[in-house]
Formats: sequence, C-alpha cells, structure tokens
Amino acid sequence: MKKKIMPVLIVLILIFVILIFLFAGRKLKQYLPSKEQQDLNQYFQVAADHEIAIELNRTLIEEKALLKEKEIYLDYDFVHDQLNDRFYWDTNENVLLYTTSENVIKASADSSDYYIGRKKKSKDYTIVLVDADQIYVALDYVAEYTNLTFESFTDPGRVLLQTKWGDITKIAVKKDTQLRIEDNIKSNILCELEKGETVIKLEAADDWTKATTKDGLVGYVRNKHLGEETQETEKHEFQEDTFQHQIRDFAINMVWHQVTNAEANNTIASVLQNTKGINVISPTWFYVNDNDGNIANLASADYVKYCHDNGIEVWGLVSNLENSEVNSTEILTRTSKRENLENQIIAAAIQYDLDGINVDFEALETEVGEGFIQFIRELSLKCDSNDIVLSVDNYVSSDYTRFYDRQEQAVFADYVVVMAYDEHYSGSKESGSVASIGFVTKGADDIVAEGVPAEQVILGMPFFTRVWAETPKDGNGDDVESASDAYVPYELTSEAVGMQSAQRLIEVNGAEKSWLSDQGQFYTEYMNGNVTYKIWIEDVASIEEKLKVMDAHGFAGASFWKLGLEDSTVWDTIIKYIH
Repeated sequence: MKKKIMPVLIVLILIFVILIFLFAGRKLKQYLPSKEQQDLNQYFQVAADHEIAIELNRTLIEEKALLKEKEIYLDYDFVHDQLNDRFYWDTNENVLLYTTSENVIKASADSSDYYIGRKKKSKDYTIVLVDADQIYVALDYVAEYTNLTFESFTDPGRVLLQTKWGDITKIAVKKDTQLRIEDNIKSNILCELEKGETVIKLEAADDWTKATTKDGLVGYVRNKHLGEETQETEKHEFQEDTFQHQIRDFAINMVWHQVTNAEANNTIASVLQNTKGINVISPTWFYVNDNDGNIANLASADYVKYCHDNGIEVWGLVSNLENSEVNSTEILTRTSKRENLENQIIAAAIQYDLDGINVDFEALETEVGEGFIQFIRELSLKCDSNDIVLSVDNYVSSDYTRFYDRQEQAVFADYVVVMAYDEHYSGSKESGSVASIGFVTKGADDIVAEGVPAEQVILGMPFFTRVWAETPKDGNGDDVESASDAYVPYELTSEAVGMQSAQRLIEVNGAEKSWLSDQGQFYTEYMNGNVTYKIWIEDVASIEEKLKVMDAHGFAGASFWKLGLEDSTVWDTIIKYIH
C-alpha cells in the first residue's frame, strides 16, 4: 500500500513545487522592470519618411514639418502663429513677405530667389513650397529673421525648436539606467542612459523625474539613478531688429479738418482764425477710389503753404470710406494693389510737401486684418525714407477690433491715434454719451495695456454732441408688439451737432443742465411737442476732463474731430494741457 502511495505523493509534491515557482515567478515579474523598447516612430507620431516631428521648447506638438530635398519646411500658419507673426503670405499673388525696419523682403512660391527691396538674391533651396492649400516655408529662411534655434535628428526625423531661454537644471546620471515613456518600471524604454551623461530636468516628483535628452526624447528617470544637479543659463545671441520713430519734440495738438471738395480748402484761414495752439492739422484729402488702389485727391498746395507759414504741420488723411464701391479687402490683401495705394499716397505727400500721413481705415472685416497691418508696415518704410510722419487712427480697444493689432502698428507707425468717441452713435439702440469719461479712460488704459508706448499715443476727442430724440410710436400700446417685454414705446433718432449748436438748443428750449460726475460732462433733457430730447453735452468742461486723462497717461497729445464744431473758448483750456 505504501509503495503505491509514494509515487502519488512525489507527483503531488512536484506539482506543488512547480505551482510555487510559477506563482513566485509571476510575482517576481511584477517587480522586474520592463525591457520593452518603445517604437520611436510611434512615439514621435511620424508615419512617413518625409514627415518630421516638431518639439517646440521641449514639448512635442501635433504639427509636423516636411522634409524635401534635405531641407526642413514648416507650415506657414505654424510659423506665423507660433514663431514670427511678421511673416505675411499673400494667398492671391503667392508671395511671402517679411518686413524689417529697412526693407520689404519678398519670396515667390516655388522659387529659390527673393528680393530685399529691389535687390535680387538667391538661396540654394526653395524658400516657399505650395502643396495644394498647404504653404510651407524653409526653416533656414525662417531662422534668419526669427529669434530661434533649431537642431534636427534622424531615425526618426525630428526637429527641436527653441524660442525661449533662461535658467535650466541639468542632472548627471550616476548609474546606467533607462529613460521611460511613463513614470513606472513597466513602461516602455525610450533610450538607455549611461553613467556620466546628463539630462535636463523638466519636472520632479518623489520617485521619478521628467527629463529630456539632448536629442529630444522626453520621458522619466528614477530619482535613485540620478546624481548631482547643476544650474545653467541658456542664451541665444540674436540681433533683434530695431525701429526708429519720427516723434516730434512737442506735444501734438492736432485737429481733423473735414474737406469734402476742393473749394473748401480756401476756408483754411477763416476756420483757423479762432483757434489757439494747433500745431498739426489733418485735412480729409485722400480716399481710396477704386479696387486697384488708386486714390482721389482734394489736396491744395496753397493750403499747405498757409499752414506752414503759421507753424502748423499738415498730415493728410487717407480714408477707405468715401467710395462705397471700393472693396478694402480686395486692395489690402493683394500685394500689387496695396503697393499701388502706398505709392500714390507717398507721391501725393511729396507733391504737396506734406509733413505726415494720417491713415483712417474703418469698418474693416476681420479677415483683412493681416493685410491692413502689412499695409501699415510697408507704408511706414516709404514714409520714413521721405521724412513723412505716419499716424494711424483706431477705434478704442475691443475684442472685435483686436485684428487691427495696435501693438504692431506702433512698431512701424510713428503715432497711434485712439478715437475715444462714438461710445453711442447714430445706430445705437439706446441714447447715451458720445464719450463719457469712463469710456475715454478705459480706451486710454487699454491702448497702453495692448503694448503701445504712451509717447506714441494721440488721444482723439469729440467736438460734437449727439442730440437724441425719443418720438412716441403711433397707437395705444394694445397691439402684439407692445405686449413684449422688449417693447420700446418710442422711435429713437439722433443728430450730431457742434458745441455752439447744442448750447443754442438748450437755451432756446429753456433746459436746465446738471453735472454728471460719473460721465464727466453736463446732461440735459427737454420736451418739444411730444418728443423728448436728451443731450450728454460736450463742451469746455467735458473736454478738460478728457485732457486730464491724456495728461495722466503721458500721451503724445490729442486730436479733435472736427475743426469748426468747437466753441472757440475751448482752445484756452486745451493749451493749458498741450503747450
């Protein structure tokens, strides 16, 4: 019996031992580091030989570069949005532009040639590639004008771009180890790290440190395998472009003069006779008159001479509003038409001996923003080479006018004018001030916050007031429309009038006015028949409040819309602040 049991026991014991070894092996395997190597093509998400992964400031991004004929190309949108927004691609004429403080540099699609001004040069690679709707720019070309460094690697193809510099921490590896894709030992291995080499620390935790190698692998290393830390400061010697401005050595006291026909120029002496301290006048002489960028011209040499004889500079205004048939987008987004416009403006400025140009392009669509800024860049170079001051009129800052890019305007233009009025305008759904002090102050604060230097800002102020009329609607209010909570029982209209006209209306109607400290101006309302009139009054007192804002911000000066609408007594107040 015993002889029969023994073999069974031995088998059971062997099975038990085997099970113990299997269990122990499985348990042991849980604690053994993985030896699985990560597929680097998968890690960098590179699917083809011509595809190049991009690490920007040590972060792997979704965008991919293109490798063609040993040259690395970056998507234009990536270049513009992430690296250097001064590059401008003309989708209509297939030309890439870059504007420096001295020249406009042009490179046509699928060519190795480019022009610095009128001087032709060539590269040993194609500068811009056009592939269907995709535009690529050679990285070497981008780097010439951009504060960045780059290094490329193969197997798989990747490029490390750096645009930020500062202090970094390097850590020495004190024992052969691995850089893993995640912070655990079961994670795949990105690469082997040998004792003595260094990695750059990105983030540190209790057991693992996120780090990057010099060839762009970002992963995790166990802290117990890392040694001494050293601090370094990364630097990049790049010669940033410097821009000079024609800033006057006097505070700007500017007034816009609306000239709607050539004969109106003959009134310059009479409209100036009751003013004081004006040193710049901007007549509305030029406007874009067709879709080729040609301009209409109302300028007068006699007008300019009279102003110069009286110590007043003339900054001719050019507008895009007068001819409703003109498509501003068509002109500003086509390089040839935009250049034609610029050349005509400069030719007129030289012909009439103008001291400056005042650009007043309003009601632009968002998609023309880039073209408008390129227009300012290019026009500024032409102005500068002819000693012509360039100023640009702007709405107060808002999300829907952000595309005017006032900060970039200030890099190229000499002055940025903030038209701090039209808070309420003819199409407003409710009555209110043309330029309350809060509106003006916010406009002044915002322009500085956008990055425009105070010494380049001219604060625009109104010489006009809106007279609001609330006329009761017909009917007894019993219809369906009037039952709505949003129903307004009157028709709202308004008329813009000058200071003296507003004062006459107040006197004729026997209205009383009261000071609104939160508005920084007087207010009145009165009835005439069954119509209620409301006026937030622009006068000497309200202008003084706005001048205080200008003064407090250290702005270059002020400009007023428009000459002839003011009460002559306002000039005594203006010259107290601008002298």
